[in-house]
Amino acid sequence: MNLSNDKIVDMYKTMMKIRKFENQAMDLFANGSIPGFVHLYLGEEAVATGVCANLNDKDYITSTHRGHGHIVAKGGDLNLMMAELYGKETGYCKGKGGSMHIADAEKGILGANGIVGAGHNIAVGAGLSISYRETDQVCVCFFGDASTNQGTFHESMNLASIWKLPVVFVCENNLYGISMNQSRHQAIKDVSDRAVAYNMPGVTVDGNDVFAVHEAAEEAIKRARLGQGPTLIECKTYRHRGHFEGDPGAYKPEEEVKEWMAKDPVPRFESFLIDNKILTKKELKELNEDLDKEMAAAIEFAENSDYASVESVVEDIFTDIIEEVRAR
Repeated sequence: MNLSNDKIVDMYKTMMKIRKFENQAMDLFANGSIPGFVHLYLGEEAVATGVCANLNDKDYITSTHRGHGHIVAKGGDLNLMMAELYGKETGYCKGKGGSMHIADAEKGILGANGIVGAGHNIAVGAGLSISYRETDQVCVCFFGDASTNQGTFHESMNLASIWKLPVVFVCENNLYGISMNQSRHQAIKDVSDRAVAYNMPGVTVDGNDVFAVHEAAEEAIKRARLGQGPTLIECKTYRHRGHFEGDPGAYKPEEEVKEWMAKDPVPRFESFLIDNKILTKKELKELNEDLDKEMAAAIEFAENSDYASVESVVEDIFTDIIEEVRAR
């Protein structure tokens, strides 16, 4: 592992930003402050952290309905994210997109997406753009295990392989497609096996080990930048909550939950930091206190922001009938 202590600490900060943002989102949704649906990334923080630590602002990512972690890891603004969850006009999408549709073009975040498997084709489009413009950018496509049953996944893998596009496909295999265990919707154990059909490297890693994720992503991103084509990385991980907030997750076996909770990426990372004398317990505490203040400021920003006006409902929408609606 060729990472400086400063880089490792930055990765820990990213992981904790995700964990704290999601814990706040969970509580705020429960008390009615956040409308709509919320799909939390709790438990999967090591994937976004490890992958995005290899990217820069010029690189792209595509995300999913469970996208908060990806956006935080790619450098998204916590204030704008929280305001969007609240439905406020100061949010990323002026409060109109909500949890599942946050995007930030300046940071290369091509958007979270409420449609399962929609990010695959967007990532290929971004990869084609990079190839056409002959830059050294890369696009990372995050998606879940169940979305690999969609036609978009196979179409995208095929095109990316044929054209050697700079796309890295990152499957976050949390074992469930909503409430259905992977064993019931796929005849394979490792999603990475599907890379063989498209003549690209496929690798499976421990998605709760941030360093294993970082190493696999580093190699795949290096290949992509060199024009050697796409890679499929499967990260075995586990969401701590139900599919969405309000889903009790009763379909998960109790022993399975205990096993995976014991592999929580956050305490694993903290133990590494302490055991390797990168941070002391006191320094960890102080760092987390600073992050708590940052999170509190994001919530205050969202709560003090205004809701969008009724008149703005037809703004920022592109369709042929808008002029007709405005004329009524």
